[in-house]
Amino acid sequence: MTERWSPESWRSKPVQQVPDYPDQKALAEVEAQLATFPPLVFAGEARNLKKSLARVAAGEAFLLQGGDCAESFAEHGANNIRDFFRVLLQMAVVMTYAGAVPVVKVGRIAGQFAKPRSSPTEKIDGVELPSYRGDIVNDTAFTPEARIPNPHRQLDAYRQSAATLNLLRAFATGGFANLGSVHQWMLGFVKDSPQSRRYKELADRISEALNFMRACGLDLESHPELRATDFYTSHEALLLGYEQAFTRVDSTTGDWYATSGHFIWIGDRTRQLDHGHVEYFRGIKNPIGLKCGPSLKPDELLKLIDILNPDNEPGRLTLISRFGADKVGDHLPNLIRAVQREGRKVVWSCDPMHGNTITSTSGYKTRPFDRIIAEVRAFFAVHAAEGTHAGGIHLEMTGQDVTECIGGARAITDEDLNDRYHTVCDPRLNAEQSIDMAFLIAELLKQQRGGKSAPMPAVAGF
Repeated sequence: MTERWSPESWRSKPVQQVPDYPDQKALAEVEAQLATFPPLVFAGEARNLKKSLARVAAGEAFLLQGGDCAESFAEHGANNIRDFFRVLLQMAVVMTYAGAVPVVKVGRIAGQFAKPRSSPTEKIDGVELPSYRGDIVNDTAFTPEARIPNPHRQLDAYRQSAATLNLLRAFATGGFANLGSVHQWMLGFVKDSPQSRRYKELADRISEALNFMRACGLDLESHPELRATDFYTSHEALLLGYEQAFTRVDSTTGDWYATSGHFIWIGDRTRQLDHGHVEYFRGIKNPIGLKCGPSLKPDELLKLIDILNPDNEPGRLTLISRFGADKVGDHLPNLIRAVQREGRKVVWSCDPMHGNTITSTSGYKTRPFDRIIAEVRAFFAVHAAEGTHAGGIHLEMTGQDVTECIGGARAITDEDLNDRYHTVCDPRLNAEQSIDMAFLIAELLKQQRGGKSAPMPAVAGF
């Protein structure tokens, strides 16, 4: 693309997945108000994440990205944020220690409010209404009034994102993420599971390692990497007007950054080469992601990479594959070969959630845990065969005790889904299933590194 870029140049392009706001004047007023608000994140933080993702691209680290399918205004609370953070810390420490690799931690949080939909409407009992598009757009209640897109919900999304970020920063740097607290991250409802026993054994080994280092005279309090952790936020950037409002010039470099989140991505439904989302993303300097589904062809992917990362900057672009367990072998190898042939530096990440969604016999949308696991295994196997690095995992997950994905250690069944099915959109892994996933990935990472066990310095890489 040779046209001059600006934060609003996307407006001259077609745009998919746009809500039909009936009051355009109110929408413009909200966007103008948002443009006066303080940024949610800062350019320097986004640059630090890009550096960490460059290590992932080089095979020196692993990306753990997870969180809600769509954040909810109703479920916003300190306990839910804390419990999600605890589970993500547990997953990261399992992968770091057992997998012998530093883990880059990115949450689908503090901004993940908008959802693409396969149909603009949905029908229940013969009544057809606009689809729910996330709390930033409209409400889940199935009434004509609730489904009207309301631009003022963007103000609520900003305020919730700011409050969430404030608490996450406190957790990440204020002592909650201290490796000395590794035993305290276990959630109560997980304590009786097989995963809790495995996790406790690993936590005991970490505690012994820390005690050994203290006995050797090392002052662990002087090592910030043991007392705090870097944590970043991400979301799918669907509402380009909202994103434009938070696109700011970095005073130190003069570059444009999206300050709504550290890492934003383009969905599989909005990656058209000549459309607004690709136009917007090409101009910001954040690390960005691109969802890659079964319809994406190698030539199209290379064109997208040329537009989105023309300087071939390591850490700039993460390709998030989402095929379904039975389609990975048909699609992923060709994409990898095309990228390798052209010498493109990217992070390869696996989203094993979206391609494995089914409707249960009881009528619930769900995801079988065995299919999720199968896609992750296939993702690692393809990369091993191609001589490339399986760089990350992208999960829809929660710290809540939900029953939304069938299977796992407690063998959640179709009949169990009704017990605690709380998601407002897509089914999520619960904490127990998430930790189970972490142990699987740790084993796959160990195989990727040639079967080597975790060296002691890996603890400090947390």
